[in-house]
Amino acid sequence: MNVYDIDVSLVNTVEWIRSELGESPDVVIRSFTPMVDKTVAVVTIFYIDGLIDQQLLTKMLDSMGNTSDACDLKDWIKGCLPIGNLKTVNINNQLLMSILEGQVVIIVEGLNEAFTVSMAGGVRRSVEEPTSQTVIRGPKEAFTEDFSTNMALLRRKIRTPELRFESMTIGEYTQTKVCVAFIKGIADPEVVSEVTRRLKSIQTDSILESGYIEEFIQDGVYTPFPTIMNTERPDAVAGGLLEGLVAIIVDGTPFVLLAPVTFFRFFISSEDYYQRYDISSFLRVIRFSSFVIALLLPSIFIAITTYHQEMLPTTLLISLAAQRENTPLPALLEAFVMELTFEVIREAGVRMPRAIGPAISIVGALVLGQAAVQAGLVSAAMVIVVSFTAISNFVLPAINMAAAVRLLRFALMLLAGSLGLYGILAGLVPILVHLVSLQTFGIPYLLPVSPLEGANMKDLIFRFPWWSMRKRPEMISDRNRVRQAPNQKPNSKLTSDEQDNDSTI
Repeated sequence: MNVYDIDVSLVNTVEWIRSELGESPDVVIRSFTPMVDKTVAVVTIFYIDGLIDQQLLTKMLDSMGNTSDACDLKDWIKGCLPIGNLKTVNINNQLLMSILEGQVVIIVEGLNEAFTVSMAGGVRRSVEEPTSQTVIRGPKEAFTEDFSTNMALLRRKIRTPELRFESMTIGEYTQTKVCVAFIKGIADPEVVSEVTRRLKSIQTDSILESGYIEEFIQDGVYTPFPTIMNTERPDAVAGGLLEGLVAIIVDGTPFVLLAPVTFFRFFISSEDYYQRYDISSFLRVIRFSSFVIALLLPSIFIAITTYHQEMLPTTLLISLAAQRENTPLPALLEAFVMELTFEVIREAGVRMPRAIGPAISIVGALVLGQAAVQAGLVSAAMVIVVSFTAISNFVLPAINMAAAVRLLRFALMLLAGSLGLYGILAGLVPILVHLVSLQTFGIPYLLPVSPLEGANMKDLIFRFPWWSMRKRPEMISDRNRVRQAPNQKPNSKLTSDEQDNDSTI
């Protein structure tokens, strides 16, 4: 049988499908013979159980079972399917993919084309509250694993015909749907084309999560810093699209990718735009400060207590010396043991069932820390430093940026234990040079600091009021930068008529 053209013989087509799909119990094949124009028609339908809506299928079968006066088989099929989404295919490979994608395929004896109708259903996870990026004020909905649901969530946020979706399929075996979303007129066409080109160049067996896509298309291959953002919040993706970013939606995962993004965007939370600008600015200062603390605090403590004791006040120096008098380990090894212990506790809390995971984290941190101090294995000051470092690491809203800090912290601790503060500087300079040289889809990673773009400073460390951010960030291009009318600063002065009315009252 020709693997490209659908055979007019229904028996041959059914046998070919059976040979391709095997005897899988979830593949349902049903045949029946309705009367069409006083003639018996032989019809067979194919679908995969669990991927379709059984109620819609029952309605379709009831409609097909009724006697029809249609004079043509195609007209009869269209009349039996008032639900829409009806397509015709005349290639066997397309027929097979339609079945695997969860569509109902209808084949009629004597026709060299098949009909496919979308009846997506089965068990799906409903739209729930985000679990990894929570906010106090803001939308409480998150993406799901369903492809169409995620696109619908974006449509509800951005109701404009300029919102475009370009779909493709990646993965030889998984045949995963991947969609590129952008706003025409705001996003740079060159960036959209580059993202699409990189996606289409992927040749692999499987795509099971957006993390696969991220590693295939990112610029910085050998870097701990993330160059593509992932989020499960539709409002965060909508905000990125309105600033000219490109979103990548992957079927089967609730995490959507955003590109190109800069270093500073990983410190911004969606809630920053729902709170007052002064509160948001204060929270951002805390996040950037926490980043510095999580990266450098253990290293600075090791360097000062090991090589630069003269920098400490006398009282603090005597207190630290008394704590370390009975401690058998040097400061570097002591910090390494504590950091590794905390990483083990953190990983155990994440992998254990939710009912006992938090309990393990709390008990492990409190009991082990207190027992280690009482046993004289570590000093109390080191426990405080490691604990405060871990808490600061949790402040970062992007998990992938927090993971990069955790990796770099160990390298800086080794340098601090070897060369003191000079070792820390010797580690920070290459990191800074690496950040300056890093790019994401042709955009400098440290923009707008390097190169300096003063127009983008209104939404960096400090967030200016909404009425003052008249233009979009100048990151990708100068396309459609104006997003709101000028002179929208709130004015508390009453007009003359309002003043007269107020005085009369």
